Amino acid sequence: QVQLVESGGGLVQAGGSLRLSCTASGRTFNTGWFRQAPGKEREFVGVIIWSAGSTYYADSVKGRFTISRDNAKNTVYLQMNSLKPDDTAVYYCAAAAIPSRLVYDYWGQGTQVTVSS
Repeated sequence: QVQLVESGGGLVQAGGSLRLSCTASGRTFNTGWFRQAPGKEREFVGVIIWSAGSTYYADSVKGRFTISRDNAKNTVYLQMNSLKPDDTAVYYCAAAAIPSRLVYDYWGQGTQVTVSS
């Protein structure tokens, strides 16, 4: 069973930046980021496609967030710039066990991001 560990969360002022990391204990493929704010449903943030390295983002973060990966480190990053209070949430990464699937077999434990106004 592959484990995903997120890190990099914290408290930041509006307009600031954070970089989250998602490190896998084994080989994973398509990797997505999600977030869940208090009292709200979990929402999709973005995904990096393993085969092409292409990325897709939710409209709410497009132009501010960037997903990248370091295959040698089995790590996917979420660079978050121009943060807003509405970005406050627990951020989760999730990964697929099979290259061609966009079904997430593994989930991390989450990391808290708090953006103060």
